[in-house]
Amino acid sequence: MPLTIYHNPRCSKSRQTLALINEYGVTPDIVLYLTDTLSEAHIRILLSQLGYTSAREMMRTGEAIYKELGLKDVTDETALISAMASYAKLIERPIVSNGSRAVMGRPPENVLELLPSA
Repeated sequence: MPLTIYHNPRCSKSRQTLALINEYGVTPDIVLYLTDTLSEAHIRILLSQLGYTSAREMMRTGEAIYKELGLKDVTDETALISAMASYAKLIERPIVSNGSRAVMGRPPENVLELLPSA
């Protein structure tokens, strides 16, 4: 099953996760989500694959834009997902998906769950 990594090359955890995937001989599809932004529908799919019950679990709550938008007090899931679609920096990284299941690469070793013969 092909893997996709939602990657930010400037992030050390994202680079480490990609390197670990490559060490196992897997070449994933790479989505540079900061420039190839994700739709709200795509974010919903990833949330489901991750098994998260709230969009906030997939958000970078330490980002300045999170504070600027006042997202701490937002309880509407649709609004949180919309914010991530509008401001890709809000999406935690890296996310690795095999099409039916996804894991957050924090720590990078989480990706081993999706790798063949890991």
